[in-house]
Amino acid sequence: MAPRRLIFRSYRSTRTSLFDGIEEGGIRATSYSSHEIDEQENDGAIDGLQDRVSILKRLSGDIHEEVETHNRMLDRMGSDMDTSRGFLSGTVGKFKTVFETKSGRRMGTLVASFVALFLLVYYLTR
Repeated sequence: MAPRRLIFRSYRSTRTSLFDGIEEGGIRATSYSSHEIDEQENDGAIDGLQDRVSILKRLSGDIHEEVETHNRMLDRMGSDMDTSRGFLSGTVGKFKTVFETKSGRRMGTLVASFVALFLLVYYLTR
């Protein structure tokens, strides 16, 4: 008999909790139902996500601008390197013609000794 009483009590407590909000005139007024609370929490979460998405959008836009700036800078640097490579190859070509002749070798030796003398004086005066 004890298990039957337990089942009856369990049924009664479930029934009272089920119909707890209902009175004779209809449904008792409560502040919010769980569905409305869930919707409010979802709306708050959606607002938070929208804020995060807008922040990420601005951040990605800033990164895009930075990348574009660096790409332009690298393009300019590449063209400057090409220009300096042209000047350097022209200078190397002139040095080759100077060092191919005997008088040019003397001139190269003279220039190298002046450069060495200048560096020596520079380091001694420092």
